[in-house]
This record gives sequence, structure tokens and C-alpha cells, in this order.
Amino acid sequence: MSLDKKYQSLDVELASDDPWGLDGNPFERERHTQMLRLSLSRGILKNALEVGCSAGAFTEKLAPHCQQLTVVDVMPRAIGRACQRTKRWSHITWIASDIQQFTVQEVFDLIVVAEVLYYLEDINAMRAAIRNLTRMLAPGGHLVFGSARDAACWNWGHAAGAETVISMLSETLIEVERVHCQGQSANEDCLLVNFRNPI
Repeated sequence: MSLDKKYQSLDVELASDDPWGLDGNPFERERHTQMLRLSLSRGILKNALEVGCSAGAFTEKLAPHCQQLTVVDVMPRAIGRACQRTKRWSHITWIASDIQQFTVQEVFDLIVVAEVLYYLEDINAMRAAIRNLTRMLAPGGHLVFGSARDAACWNWGHAAGAETVISMLSETLIEVERVHCQGQSANEDCLLVNFRNPI
């Protein structure tokens, strides 16, 4: 499936009341609980980046723990929905951008990138996105990664999933903790990993 078709499919799914069941599905709630726990392993966050906000379900959980939160998503509809959901906070910056082109001079003490990288067209694009993200991660900062596993991603027509990306992230970052989340269906099987950038 081409990248344009993947993005069109995402836009259609974002039009539903609860895209991907992020609010109503026990598996997704547990996944977000674990992502937040991993994200807060060092306490209050000065400057965090969330890559791929979907409809804002995780953004809403993360925002109260950040002094500054930057959210980037390639889908303007996702940003619109997440912004509406989190409008009570004024410390969130919203940016519509592809993660491969997104760049800022500042560094982040936390970067969260979950269920995003497998949408990129191939392994080289994933590796380029990882280089871009790790460049923006402060020394000693943490990156929380989450993804469906390789087998599920291949079945969905993506180039790779969790195991492949974890291997790439491990080339420059140190794995601190790994969590396996599994639900009732074969599609509800993901890995979450907390990485630390060496000082």
C-alpha cells in the first residue's frame, strides 16, 4: 500500500467517534497506562515530544505531567481532534508535519513515538526517522517506543514493526525497560520500550 493510501485510510478512520478503539478498548487503555508509566519514569517532564497523536487519547494523559509538550502528527485531522480534546491546557504546541521532515533546534527530555513508524514506506524511511528523533533527544533523555509486533505489521502490509524498530533504536540508545501488552485478538499484541540516551 502506498504512503498516500495509508494516509487516506488514516484520515477515514480518524472521522469515527473512537478511532482504533483508543478510549473504549481495554487493551488500548492498558497500553496507554503502561506508556504513561514508562514516560514518567523520571518524574515531571520539562520538555516532551509526542509523535503521532491520533485523536489525543494519550496526549490527554501525558499533558498534565509536562511543563511543555510538543505534538507532531502528519494528519491535520488528528491534530484538530487532539487539540479539541486537550484545550484546557495552554502548554501544548501543535505541529502538522511528517516525522521525516520535522525538525527543531531544541532537545526533548522525553520523546514518545507509538504506533507510528510502521506507516513509513520502508526500512530506510524508518531508519531516517529514528536518526531524526534521536538527534532531538537530550543527553540522558528517554524515548518511549511502542508498536505492534513485526508479524502483525507484515500482515497489515507494513515494512516492519516493533522488533525491527527496537533493533534499530538499540544501535544508539540504551534499553531501560520492555513491556509486552497483549489483548484478546491477534492484532492486540505490541511491545513498549523505554530507551535512554547515553549521557
